[in-house]
Amino acid sequence: MSGLRKTSVPFAIAIASLLTACDTGGLGTPKDSPFAPDVDTRGEAVDPLLVGHRLMDAGEYELALKSYTRAARFQGLTADVLSSLATANLGLGRLGQAETQIRQAIDVDETRPEIWNNLGVILMERGKTADAAQIFRKAFAMDNGESVAIRDNLRLALAKLENSAYTDDQIDQEFKLVRTGNGGYFLTGEP
Repeated sequence: MSGLRKTSVPFAIAIASLLTACDTGGLGTPKDSPFAPDVDTRGEAVDPLLVGHRLMDAGEYELALKSYTRAARFQGLTADVLSSLATANLGLGRLGQAETQIRQAIDVDETRPEIWNNLGVILMERGKTADAAQIFRKAFAMDNGESVAIRDNLRLALAKLENSAYTDDQIDQEFKLVRTGNGGYFLTGEP
């Protein structure tokens, strides 16, 4: 038994020295490490709505939807969150979900013309041009005619109503998501 102890002690020392050589010297990760840094729990979180808006600008609608869902967990289902969720779903082609969410946003805050404008765009995408034109009129009146985007959307809807040669393919190509100055989104049409 004493022979077994003599060989196991140097072996244990060799293993311990190898493990010590692999240690980084603390809990932090060195700057040149290929591994992700530790999470700084003292730092401030970035607003998930802002992250979602940036992802929308980049055309990353699925990631934006996840970010807006995170915002809903922290902020609740505010008009901004619901409108943002609807915009992301529209970008993904989920028109039914987008319409439901934008109508919920209107129920929360019916005074915002940009939300009414977004509803009009969704209705245009669904082929409900007459309904969309009425919604655009309402948004235009609420905005006192100040928004060029709403005016252009109204013109496009009225032109489509008057001219049946305007095809749905042309409508699909002309709408795009545009971020507004107040952090929300407009779904605009360019005539």
